[in-house]
Amino acid sequence: MFNKESVIGIVGSGAMGSGIAQVAATAGHRVHVFDTNANALAAAEKGVKATMAKLVEKQKISAAESERILSLFHFESKLDELKDCQLVIEAIVENLGIKKKLFAELEGIVKSDAVLASNTSSLSIASIAAACKNASRVVGIHFFNPAPLMPLVEIIPAITTSASTASACKALIDSWGKISVMAKDTPGFIVNRVARSYYGESIRIYEEGIASFATIDWALKTFGGFRMGPFELMDFIGNDINFKVTESVWEQFFYEPRFKPSLTQKRLYEAGLFGRKSGKGYYNYAEGNVLQEPVKDEELGHRIFSRVIAMLMNEAVDSLYLQVATKEDIDLAMTKGVNYPKGLLKWVDELGAEQVLETLNKLYTDYQEERYRPTLLLKTMVKSKKKFYE
Repeated sequence: MFNKESVIGIVGSGAMGSGIAQVAATAGHRVHVFDTNANALAAAEKGVKATMAKLVEKQKISAAESERILSLFHFESKLDELKDCQLVIEAIVENLGIKKKLFAELEGIVKSDAVLASNTSSLSIASIAAACKNASRVVGIHFFNPAPLMPLVEIIPAITTSASTASACKALIDSWGKISVMAKDTPGFIVNRVARSYYGESIRIYEEGIASFATIDWALKTFGGFRMGPFELMDFIGNDINFKVTESVWEQFFYEPRFKPSLTQKRLYEAGLFGRKSGKGYYNYAEGNVLQEPVKDEELGHRIFSRVIAMLMNEAVDSLYLQVATKEDIDLAMTKGVNYPKGLLKWVDELGAEQVLETLNKLYTDYQEERYRPTLLLKTMVKSKKKFYE
């Protein structure tokens, strides 16, 4: 379906759209980047040139390679300029209505065999595809930010996506040097579903007055080996983005308690305290400001880690139980998509399913809240004394 001559269209010239375009152009494809905002388009073109210049300066690529990549970029202000694209990937605002309107319009522009893809991080691919007369050619292709650096891409076929469309997209993304995983069209797919607990349970621990942001971050980095603590990571991602993804996943799961958003993050979102990009979030990044110091209490740190990791593992096991993805793809997604130190299912085997279940059962008994209920597969694994990787 795709080859080196395939022309790639990108709708949205923001950081994500420009990043995906860079990946495609680097792989040798002619790329058309469309945006309705002329200023954003001009900024994107300037940004791509600056990125290439930096790569040349750092001797990551040659000047000739930079020129080759830049020659493949075309910045468009008219959507019909994407008419010859074999694949169009949208990377616009996370609004279902706006995305559906775009896909309906695109279907009338591109050729009948062109594939239309959404880079949505949590919205239903089936809902987006429903806007098209031929829903079989609509698929989810979810990159992680920054797209040129992050290796993982989730491929999400909707129930209406043809098998040939999904497999062709996976092969194409693999040919771009990315690591692709196949995920079921469920809210949050793999990464944004499983990772909710890393943020949500950490905020809950803070709200209960058990520990400060800095102490929780310290505990998960020290005892879990995570590269960034949850509050550092939320500030890095942006609390506007993180909160909206949490809210979207929660609503789409019919208000499942495990994904319930927190008032703490909602207030930060409402106040415009988005993290690093706004200068303040869970931490204050103003020049000269001294960041919080953690309380390095080992017993407390272990308690924080065991609670958060149990919730993460429970979600990973539940994702396998509900066939969101294979065990290999779930573990790969979490290590390559959010840099977790280990695949969560392999980590369950290492830590022991019995210990994870014991932690969850204690939380469930103490709180009497559905958010702590263990998934059936975890209980089954303990009863059968089996491991995920025998």
